[in-house]
Amino acid sequence: MARPMIKEACIGSLLLENPYYGYRKPKDQMRSSLRNVSDLFVMGGALVLESAALLHWLERGGYGPLGMTGISMGGHMASLAASNWPKPIPLVPCLSWSTASGVFTTGVLSKAVNWRELEKQYAAETVYEEEIIRLLEYCGTDSFKMGQDFVKNSPSSLENLQHHDLTTDMINLHAKRKTMRTATVSQFSPDTAALHASTQGILLQDTSNTGCLNHQMSSTNTSKYSSTVSHEPLKRKNSQASLARESILFMKGVMDECTHIGNFSVPVDPGLIIVVQAKEDAYIPRAGVRSLNEIWPGCEIRYLEGGHISAYLFKQGLFRQAIYDAFDRFLQKYSIQN
Repeated sequence: MARPMIKEACIGSLLLENPYYGYRKPKDQMRSSLRNVSDLFVMGGALVLESAALLHWLERGGYGPLGMTGISMGGHMASLAASNWPKPIPLVPCLSWSTASGVFTTGVLSKAVNWRELEKQYAAETVYEEEIIRLLEYCGTDSFKMGQDFVKNSPSSLENLQHHDLTTDMINLHAKRKTMRTATVSQFSPDTAALHASTQGILLQDTSNTGCLNHQMSSTNTSKYSSTVSHEPLKRKNSQASLARESILFMKGVMDECTHIGNFSVPVDPGLIIVVQAKEDAYIPRAGVRSLNEIWPGCEIRYLEGGHISAYLFKQGLFRQAIYDAFDRFLQKYSIQN
């Protein structure tokens, strides 16, 4: 992208390497796979700050006009950075959309998420229900619109969730989590050896829950146990399905709260924004979430034929044309301040 733009339009580029990528990758991280969900939010915050610092530096050096662009996650990060710039600026986000929540919960990349580990953490840590859920003020609108689409297109590993209604308000999870927590003991085998084996390599719940489980096991007589054992598979299935469902809803809510473009300021001049999106993009789901032209009135959205990968490989010429067009609009509307 950078070299052709120099030849075609005499536009220079400053490339900002993402935190957690390339030379900024932690030693214990495998390739580009982030180890923690929170790393994505740290990355976004760092890029917004670093982009602003670089734009100020370029201005002081006499460069201009300045614009921002990026592809896929880079496009989303460019959008967040531009929303924090106090001046009109050309913006061309390519192959990105209004929120990252669908990317990790319904898109192709959702299958790469370690949901089992996240479910264990969600079940074990009360801070998620006691503090974080109450801070998610915006997430309801888009997360649960997308939840309806998720039911229709759920991953094969979660097909048993299709009978659930995902349009319930997330705040109700606070009450549900209390019920679910008291029911989690049915997920563990009453046999001591089996219980020990089932807890190897996982995040354990707090000791108060373990003590409660041991007390119930020791005080339950054989006849009472034999009368309920036939219901254990159903209880286990229902509890696991509930936990999986709530973990996905929680992820959607957190992602929307931290990455949704609607939570950030509208750029000074949305007319300088040209969004380039692929019609068959399976990585960036658009169903059930607000469109960028609704959030940024006046922006232009250009749709390309094909999917995420094919557009990245074969449509970069159209990405560059959108960049040139955005700069032309800037030059027509604003004079460069010397």
